[in-house]
Amino acid sequence: MNNSPFSQTLRTIRWVAVAAILVIAIGFAAQMLMQKPPQTAQQKTGQANVGGPFTLVNTAGETVTEADFLGKPLLIYFGYTFCPDICPYSLQVMATALDSLGADKTKFTPIFITVDPERDTVASLAAYVASPSFPDGLVGLTGTAEQITAAAAAYAVYAKKAGEGDDYLMDHTSAIFLMDEGGDYAAVFTHLSSADDIAKCLRRHLNKKRC
Repeated sequence: MNNSPFSQTLRTIRWVAVAAILVIAIGFAAQMLMQKPPQTAQQKTGQANVGGPFTLVNTAGETVTEADFLGKPLLIYFGYTFCPDICPYSLQVMATALDSLGADKTKFTPIFITVDPERDTVASLAAYVASPSFPDGLVGLTGTAEQITAAAAAYAVYAKKAGEGDDYLMDHTSAIFLMDEGGDYAAVFTHLSSADDIAKCLRRHLNKKRC
């Protein structure tokens, strides 16, 4: 074995290099662990953290909370009565899906929560939800700006005024939430979900199956 000063120096350099690489690797791993975000409720339970308490006003002017709707699964949509297209379309899709269930459609409560309480009064909301194009028995809910903001936040719904004047629009999340009989999240349908897709999920839900 070559024990010359040069060989010994070379071995020393190699060991120093290996040690440096190990230190860098350990440091990088520790940094990644420190930066790893904490688990959310969804990650821990496998269920989305959607839904929660709310206090709103129905089209009879009565104050209601989420507790008033327990016992039946809910289909909840956030929108506004001045919405030019996406809201009416989503409610029509909801109506078609429910109608395809036949008599079983009465086992669900369809709910429309405004994101525009400034214009959607109790009276205007009552006239809107009574449209024959929308689900039978559609419940309309409004409230103060604070109440609407709290309800939207509970469902992770984005809503923001777009434009000025009386004809402003509202940018908002367009989704239909299926909540079970106990008020817990069961499924969500986007603007890409067809009436058939929704109906299929609703039938599975009635049969105690996941969508």
